[in-house]
Amino acid sequence: MPSTTISILAYLLISLRIVVSLKSVFLGIPGTQLRPILHRNAIPPPSGTLPYRPINAFEVQDTFIMNLFSTSAQLTESLPKDEHIFRHVLNGWDIDLAHFLQVGIPQLLFALLASFICQQIVLFFVRRMRQRADHLVGNSSRASQLRTVAAILRATAYAIIGFYLLTQVLGAIGVSLGPFIASAGVIGLGISFGAQSIFKDMLTGIFILVEDQYSVGDTITIAGLTGIVEDLSLRITRLRGSDGTIYIVPNSQITTVSNLSRDFAVGTLNISVDAREDPTRVIALLKKLADDVRNDAAFKDIVIADPTVPGVDSLKGYEAIYPITVRVRVNQRDGVMRELRKRVLAAFAMQSIPLGATNSTVLIQPPAVLPQSSATPDTL
Repeated sequence: MPSTTISILAYLLISLRIVVSLKSVFLGIPGTQLRPILHRNAIPPPSGTLPYRPINAFEVQDTFIMNLFSTSAQLTESLPKDEHIFRHVLNGWDIDLAHFLQVGIPQLLFALLASFICQQIVLFFVRRMRQRADHLVGNSSRASQLRTVAAILRATAYAIIGFYLLTQVLGAIGVSLGPFIASAGVIGLGISFGAQSIFKDMLTGIFILVEDQYSVGDTITIAGLTGIVEDLSLRITRLRGSDGTIYIVPNSQITTVSNLSRDFAVGTLNISVDAREDPTRVIALLKKLADDVRNDAAFKDIVIADPTVPGVDSLKGYEAIYPITVRVRVNQRDGVMRELRKRVLAAFAMQSIPLGATNSTVLIQPPAVLPQSSATPDTL
């Protein structure tokens, strides 16, 4: 082997040993492990002699500096001597290498195996959620929610697995994890105090998606606002009010959800009738009108149950309230209620049934004035 190549390898190995020695000094390896490394011959003391005494950090630094200068001088003087150079450079590496082979490599293999198993489990659930979303052809909003949850699950799981692998690799090569974990904890604490509302928004958004509380197109009431959901993300919910106003509500402000578009809607029409009318006649007429709307070709696919007229709900003076209850499909209630009001007005006008008056009107007429007689006492 040429002497130039040997010199380059020697300097590279010297640099690596300096790095390992610095790691041992500043990362706090016990003195019982540093003692053989700092001596050129890592041989236990012969029997009958005193064992190595523990050394403190200052002795480690002083001994390291002295050995560093002495080693550099000796290597410079004996550089052409190949055997002496490699014997000196490789001295003390056997303990670190043996420790890495016995502890570090099994630790890395176990970490890789555990990470691979966790990754396969996560991918299994992600694939199942995506397949279920693909089968929801008629419910695009729910399919979009499932894909969003799958993406969030995948990204979060990969971040946790990556952090676990990083800590295991650093621990296997001998890097102290205490300062690293402490620094990460301080940074995380600062972020949590500065952006805790954002984390709360995102956590609430995840639960909204997972529990399917509402989706795009639903009419809901949240934070005292009612409207149609136009957009739903992990942080905000965007509503469109009945007057066209856009409401942007952070998810952390949502404590109660009233979903008006889930499964079916119930419409109730309260009819006010004069209390002097026969209740049996009024109930029969209202039931006939509601059934006619139910059987109409324009509404037979919208009204999903037979309407009910339970009877007189309340009395207020000369006013009697007759409620009509109709179960319809979601977001289809207004059209049915308008048609029912139109038919009730037309039928009441035809049957001469007066509507109830909310306020009673009392007419007070003055007493009639009697005509004065033409006869007077003087004429008598």
